[in-house]
Amino acid sequence: MEHGILLSGGSEVDFMVHGVFKYSFFGHDVWITTTHVCVLIVMLILVGFCIAANRCMAKAGEVPGGFQNVIELIVEKLDGMVSSSMGPAAPRFANYIGTIFIFILMSNISGLLGLRPPTADYGVTLPLALITFSMIRYNKWKYQKPVTIWKDYCSPLPPWLPIWVPINIISNVAVPISLSLRLFANVLSGTAMMALIYGLLRWFATIWPAALHVYFDLFSGAIQTYVFCMLTMTYISNEIGDGTRR
Repeated sequence: MEHGILLSGGSEVDFMVHGVFKYSFFGHDVWITTTHVCVLIVMLILVGFCIAANRCMAKAGEVPGGFQNVIELIVEKLDGMVSSSMGPAAPRFANYIGTIFIFILMSNISGLLGLRPPTADYGVTLPLALITFSMIRYNKWKYQKPVTIWKDYCSPLPPWLPIWVPINIISNVAVPISLSLRLFANVLSGTAMMALIYGLLRWFATIWPAALHVYFDLFSGAIQTYVFCMLTMTYISNEIGDGTRR
């Protein structure tokens, strides 16, 4: 049970999700798994950082220094990323994109803390993708006329020949599946490889795997976070168009 929370570093190879404890809920056994524990740890770290950032900015000076510089840099980079991709619509989605970016990034790099990354569990990546999918659909109906939506579903054929409607619907449904599977598979593969290295080499794997952690947890984790958020912004921007309500 212990090496389900922490990345395996002993004699056993273990990168699976394990139950920590269970409780009865209306007659059904409900398990708290290692994923729940790791998500809680990530959230506590983020909440602690947000509280510290809020207190720092409440006493912010005209000349930033130290921690204030870090906070302003994070906000500036996130706002710049959203603005460059979404243009005039950026202010409406900057908070959401910034939130999922920080959460996914922290989850991906939590392997550096010895945790099993929460995003290596499909039960975490799928809800994130479904939230994005809901925003895509909502903004499509908010900013596009029903006639335009129908034409899109019939494309590339004329609206009076809806042969492609089922295929286009399937392509829309595939969006959350592809988003969630891409993030899940990449993070899980890195987690599995590091667990195998630690399990097979045992105490030999003491210092040199740090370079692999930098790649699988930090570099790959940052890339997958960026890809998820960039695709989210691209899909939403495509549905918004010029940002004029119908």
